[in-house]
Amino acid sequence: MAESLPLEMLTYILSFLPLSDQKEASLVSRAWYYAAQNALREINVRYNIPVSLASLPTIKSLGLRGVSCIGLTNLDGSPASHQVLQSIAYHLGPHLQSLCLGGGSPTEASFVTLILGCPALRSLDLSGCNSLFVSGTLLAQPETAQQVRQALSGLRELNLAGLRDLADLSFNRLSGCAPSLERLSLAYCHLTFELGPAWGSINPQDSSPSQLSFHNLLQFVKERAARLRALDLSGTGLPPEALQALGQVAGLQLQELSLHSCRDLSTEAVAALCRQQPGLTSLDLSGCSELADGALLAVSRGLRHLRRLSLRKLQRLTDAGCTALGGLRKLQSLDMAECCLVSGRVLAQALGSVRRAPPPLASLSLAYCSSLKVLQFPQLRQLSLSLLPALTDNGLVAVARGCPSLERLALSHCSLLSDEGWAQAASSWPRLQHLNLSSCSRLTEQTLDTIGQACKQIQMLDVAMCPGISIAAVRRFQAQLPQVICIQSRFVGGADLTLTL
Repeated sequence: MAESLPLEMLTYILSFLPLSDQKEASLVSRAWYYAAQNALREINVRYNIPVSLASLPTIKSLGLRGVSCIGLTNLDGSPASHQVLQSIAYHLGPHLQSLCLGGGSPTEASFVTLILGCPALRSLDLSGCNSLFVSGTLLAQPETAQQVRQALSGLRELNLAGLRDLADLSFNRLSGCAPSLERLSLAYCHLTFELGPAWGSINPQDSSPSQLSFHNLLQFVKERAARLRALDLSGTGLPPEALQALGQVAGLQLQELSLHSCRDLSTEAVAALCRQQPGLTSLDLSGCSELADGALLAVSRGLRHLRRLSLRKLQRLTDAGCTALGGLRKLQSLDMAECCLVSGRVLAQALGSVRRAPPPLASLSLAYCSSLKVLQFPQLRQLSLSLLPALTDNGLVAVARGCPSLERLALSHCSLLSDEGWAQAASSWPRLQHLNLSSCSRLTEQTLDTIGQACKQIQMLDVAMCPGISIAAVRRFQAQLPQVICIQSRFVGGADLTLTL
């Protein structure tokens, strides 16, 4: 009967299966094979292609399957790389929507050839591709720039992170070819800041050919304010005055902002941002070491639509600030790892003890937090409790009962956990797929047996540095659960073993 179903219906059905089951289904018949491949594409799988002549047949095959998302590795300026890029433009280009060249070294000519063959691109990652910007002449020819502008007319996302040679002129030329841009990353680029009231009020001839200046970026934001939705300025050294200038741009309504490791930002600057950009749904302030409880209070009061919040490595945050988190009723992802003054117990109370239902958290990281007692988040799918040396078997059982929907769980370096705790907790996690137990020194092969019986959907397991688990036990576990994709077991029993299917 299944053979008579239309390909579209088979594809829809298989899209609900885990990746391992989709692989098994692809072996049933030719129709199921094509349906499984279509299902894989629908979940936005990225195919990483090594740039070598040996990849040419694979590129042709992927083109026949209509693959729309690829990344290239080992890309350089060699003739072989140029030939591979030509093949990609021909076979994959017409339907390619996402292209990652991150860390590659393409020539300007081969890059332009590739882009001209990809008229449907929505996302382009050039992070670390310094070879394109060393000369400062990329897209300097008006004819070439016009052709690239036509090819990139639908581009929505541009990643320029880590480009040490990016300057105003080259940025303006490239961004000018992407009129529909909504998401931009300049993370860890070297931005220069000249404090003054004239930020952003510059002429095109003032753009620097050798530096990437904040006033040029601000002018870009002003011009694209109506469309720009996401900005990543992590690691740029953004000062408080610059953040305020960005936040008050007329018409700018950011949804996502990442300021990771901008260590000069102040609590007052974050408070002003929350007033200026109340529509933010994602905010990353990790590593902004000057921020204190007042910043978290401002976030909880001003950003009522926030869904993702990262506050990792904020050493000045305390329990007093965390009590305000209960006001973020739409929060889905929270990262407070390595906030050493934050108590997991107080945080759990702040998020779950209000009279209304708790926020719909799906991802939570509390690594390094102390005094974790109870977590009650029935919808939580991803949880990191690594490096909690005080987490006991009783705590593990409480987490299992309070968070029964977990699919990913990290418990590395939780040295008090034992086989007894897992014997009680494992049955609460039938959906578990990724599990990290590295350096849990008291666990033995009994825990592997327990996990194998209770967690049938497990795909990835890390038991590295677990002296009580032998290589033989790892192999038995692998045989018991053939759907497991990868088992990390470095230095188990004195050996270094990684099983990967």
